[in-house]
Amino acid sequence: MTVEPKIALRLQFLTRVVRKECQHLVTTDQRLFAGMFTLKQAAQLEADPDLAERVEAFVGRFGRLQDTVGDKLLPILLTALGEKTSAAIDNLDRAERLGLLKSADEWMVMRNLRNQMIHEYVEDPAILINALQSGHAFVPTLIAGADRMIAEIELRGWA
Repeated sequence: MTVEPKIALRLQFLTRVVRKECQHLVTTDQRLFAGMFTLKQAAQLEADPDLAERVEAFVGRFGRLQDTVGDKLLPILLTALGEKTSAAIDNLDRAERLGLLKSADEWMVMRNLRNQMIHEYVEDPAILINALQSGHAFVPTLIAGADRMIAEIELRGWA
């Protein structure tokens, strides 16, 4: 199956971007979670700019990778596969059926988690810890979904 040159170029570009974003997230994840992230650390974020930057980098990179994969790569990949695209949840369900994602529901949990990390961490350190530890636990799932999509693109010779 061949795709339009414009779609192929977009897939190639997004493949390169997603690979870089995966590597950046893994690096930040390793730096932030070298030890367990604790309530004491969360309470010291304002006094520890290095830790605050690592937290901010993790949250940003987690969210960015999820956005790039779910909102950019997935819809264009579905189009290339001849699938109709629609609302995000429908695209995720289709991706699950195609074997591109393990679970659409899990992806939505990650999406909600990202929103929680972005919007609520300033107010409640306990929510921050829970969200960051959950995000850390989801990093392999997020990267596995990205890897499956890239593998499909490469299998078809589009990247």
